[in-house]
Amino acid sequence: MDKEAAALADAIEAVLPSWVERSVVRVMTAWNGEVDDDVRAAAAEAGRRATAEVVPELRALLEADIDDQRTTPLSLLRAAVRYPTAVLENAGVPPVQRDEQQERLFPDDVYDLAPATFADVDPALADAGMAWGASKAFQHLQRHKVKR
Repeated sequence: MDKEAAALADAIEAVLPSWVERSVVRVMTAWNGEVDDDVRAAAAEAGRRATAEVVPELRALLEADIDDQRTTPLSLLRAAVRYPTAVLENAGVPPVQRDEQQERLFPDDVYDLAPATFADVDPALADAGMAWGASKAFQHLQRHKVKR
């Protein structure tokens, strides 16, 4: 499982900055029709900050024993919406319309950025996320096998 965890962490580290930037560009363009250089620069900086702050937390989670993992890598990515959100808020972009379930599940995600899957962050994460999940599930089943 160590190999799959490291591969997932490496893959997330590689795509997180661009996901932050794409998120800002997508919402800003939908609202304003364009993205100025200052917002692009702020988005790039937010992507760097997200990587510097989220990836160590992610690696610590993935290096922990599976029985001590109290959250998931995808949950940490969902919490990373705070980085593009801050850029959009500072640019004066109003919150987007969201359905009631999204508002209830992710009350702080006012721009509807929270990824439902790893592939929503970047398609390159799909295989790494699936391999890690399968490896963790296998290890969990082996460790906690119920005798019948």
